[in-house]
Amino acid sequence: MGDDGAHGGKLGRTPVQIGGRVMIQVKNLSYRFKGKEANTIKDITFDVQKGEIFGFLGPSGAGKSTTQKILIGLLGDYEGSVRVMGTEVKERNRDFYERIGVAFEFPNFYHKLSGYENLALFKGLYTVPTIPVMELLKMVDLENDARHRFHSYSKGMKMRLNFCRALLNDPEILFLDEPTSGLDPVNAKKLKDMILKKKNEGKTIILTTHNMQLAEELCDRVAFIVDGKIALIDSPHRLKQSDGEKRIIVESKEGAIQDFPLENAGENKEFLAMLKSNAIESISTKVKSLEEIFIEVTGRSLN
Repeated sequence: MGDDGAHGGKLGRTPVQIGGRVMIQVKNLSYRFKGKEANTIKDITFDVQKGEIFGFLGPSGAGKSTTQKILIGLLGDYEGSVRVMGTEVKERNRDFYERIGVAFEFPNFYHKLSGYENLALFKGLYTVPTIPVMELLKMVDLENDARHRFHSYSKGMKMRLNFCRALLNDPEILFLDEPTSGLDPVNAKKLKDMILKKKNEGKTIILTTHNMQLAEELCDRVAFIVDGKIALIDSPHRLKQSDGEKRIIVESKEGAIQDFPLENAGENKEFLAMLKSNAIESISTKVKSLEEIFIEVTGRSLN
């Protein structure tokens, strides 16, 4: 199980700053499934820049996965314009799939083949240089399970193998659907670190999730999507900083908790008196979570 291919020297490229080339441009996109009276996707417009992690956030059935399937060409009978890497998706050719990587939420592999054999099989579908299979398996701590059959893998192992498959062709754009689903905290952190590493290499990443904490940690911008419509697009940081009055939470050594307005805290006599009393156990700031903001903006929960 040695080196089984070249990766073309593309890994480790100079990080790309957001604000350059537009990798995905969607204008007035609508989509209706056959037999349905109403559109599932309703006149949405957005773009994604090179080197950006862009998140689609919303509850199940909101239209997140449908939008992703349109972007990767699985659903073609759409209205409006969907351009990925400069190409209208309806007019894509084989080269399109050589340049993207996809990890669906529910991995689909050959159950009687090993993890290594599965990746080697998918590797053979590409004409572009690929990353060695064992190199990928080591990245996600699956090298010791490389020869075990896929059906023996846990859900977390399957998700990690799924991520490896998306990276095989060192794609320019990664489409990730609930990438940390089923992972324990240690492996979830490793996967998030790898996603950020790919961003720093200049990859563009589309993240579809209902996990607001994951979105806060990874996304440069998020789109709130409900009932097939985008309610808002912004960065998690700006959303949290622009939302309402910020408060300082002070806990005393006796367990009493008080909160004060963050604005002009240096002139708040009661707050300053607590600081001088040396009776403080902890100080923190309070801002609304991304999930709380989502509920306020959309009027919907993530369930």
